[in-house]
Amino acid sequence: METINPATGERLKTFDVWNDRQTEAALAEAAAATTAWQAAPFAERARLFRNAAAELRGNSARYAGLITLEMGKIIREARAEVEKCAWGCEFYAEHAETFLRDEKVETDARASYVAYLPLGTVLAVMPWNFPFWQVFRFAAPSLMAGNTALLKHASNVPQCALAIEEIFHKAGFPRGVFRTLMISAAQAEKVIADPRVHAVTLTGSDTAGRKVAAAAGASLKKSVLELGGSDAFVVLPDADLEQAASVGVASRFLNAGQSCIAAKRFILTEPIADRFIELFRQKVHALRLGDPMREDTELGPMARADLRDQLHKQVTDSVTTGATFALHGGPAAGPGFFYEPTVIDHVGPGMRAYEEELFGPVAIVIRAKDEEDAIRLANDNRYGLGSSLWTRDIKKGERLARRLQSGASFVNGLVKSDPRLPFGGIKASGYGRELSVHGIREFVNVKTVWIK
Repeated sequence: METINPATGERLKTFDVWNDRQTEAALAEAAAATTAWQAAPFAERARLFRNAAAELRGNSARYAGLITLEMGKIIREARAEVEKCAWGCEFYAEHAETFLRDEKVETDARASYVAYLPLGTVLAVMPWNFPFWQVFRFAAPSLMAGNTALLKHASNVPQCALAIEEIFHKAGFPRGVFRTLMISAAQAEKVIADPRVHAVTLTGSDTAGRKVAAAAGASLKKSVLELGGSDAFVVLPDADLEQAASVGVASRFLNAGQSCIAAKRFILTEPIADRFIELFRQKVHALRLGDPMREDTELGPMARADLRDQLHKQVTDSVTTGATFALHGGPAAGPGFFYEPTVIDHVGPGMRAYEEELFGPVAIVIRAKDEEDAIRLANDNRYGLGSSLWTRDIKKGERLARRLQSGASFVNGLVKSDPRLPFGGIKASGYGRELSVHGIREFVNVKTVWIK
C-alpha cells in the first residue's frame, strides 16, 4: 500500500500489508466490542457521532489535505467532502432512533410488532475516489444501527484509511467498534468468509462487485453493492441550455470526472445538439487544470497513471471507430497524472465510449432524433445508477424521468448523494441502498415479534 502524489507522481509513503495475525487481532477486537455496542442506547451512539462530526470539522484542513495528497482531488472539493461526512454523522445521530423504532402491526396476537435489530459486524470494501465520504456513508448508518464495522480501503489511500479510524477513536467510540484493516483484496475474501463478519458492502467497479457478491453469497451473507455508472444527461429541445451546460460541466468534471454519478453520456436531441455542444465546449475549455492544492484550480490530476492510460485508450479506440473530437484533450505533458479535459461527439453503438464507463475528465455526446429516441438511448446501457433530464416543462420532465432506468433521476439538477434520500442503482450498477431510512435498514435483522 502506497501514497503516490497524483500531482507529481512521487512515491511519498509505503505501508506493509497486514499478516494473518494482525488481521485476526482486529477481527477478534470487533467481535469483542459487538455485544456492548449493540446494547448502547441510541443517545450514546448519537453523542459519539456528534463528536465525530466536530472532529471532522475541527481538523478539516488536515483531512482534506490527505484526500488531495493521496488521490488528487482539488482542495476545495476535498474540504466539501469532509463537511459532507460531518453532515452524514449528524443526520444519523438525529434520525437513527426514529428510523429503527419498533413498528406495531395489528394481528391476532395480543401484541405484534417489527423490530429492527443489528446484525453484528459489517465489512466495507471501499474505493479511492471519495475516500472519506464513501466510508462515512456506510459507517454512520451501520454503527448507529448497533453494528460494528471493518474497513478494507483502496490500496492507494492508506493514510486516509488510518485517519478515519483515528477519527472514531478521537470521538470516543469504544475500541473495536470501527477498525481499519490494512489488507489486500485476496485477504478480504477470507474476511468475508469469517463467521464473525455478518454482512458486506462494496462501492467500486462491477468486476469487483461480482467477486464480493460471490464471496458473500457463498457464505450466505447479506451484501449491498454500489457499482459503476454511466449516467445519462438528457437535454430536450425546450431546455435552458445555458443552465444545462453549466451544470453538465460541473457534473462531468467534478473530482476530475472520477465519480460514479458524474454525467457521462450527454444525450442531445437534434434541434439543440450543436448549440449545446458549443456552449459546453467553451465552458470545458475554460477549466483551469493544475495543482490540486491551489484554491483557483478547477481540474486536478487523475488518481493513478494506469487509470489515465486506460481512459486514453478508450478515447482513442472510440475515435478510431467513428467518434469525433469536439474538444481534443488527452494526457498532459509533465509530471503527475493530468488529463486535459476532452469532449467527443458522434458516439454510437459498438464504440468503447458508448458501451463502457469512462472514469475521468472525458464527456461523450450521443445524438438523439427526438425525446423518445433520447429516452431509448439513455436506457440502452448496462448501468443504472443516476440520470438527469433537462426541460422547461416540469410535468413532462417528471413523466420522462420515471422512465429512465436508474436508481435516481434528477430533473433540471445535478445528480448527487444526499443523506435524506436513498442512494444506489439497478442493472450493473448494483443493488441495495445507502443513506436515508432505506440505507440504515439494509444491515439490520427485520424481526417479527408476536406475543399471545
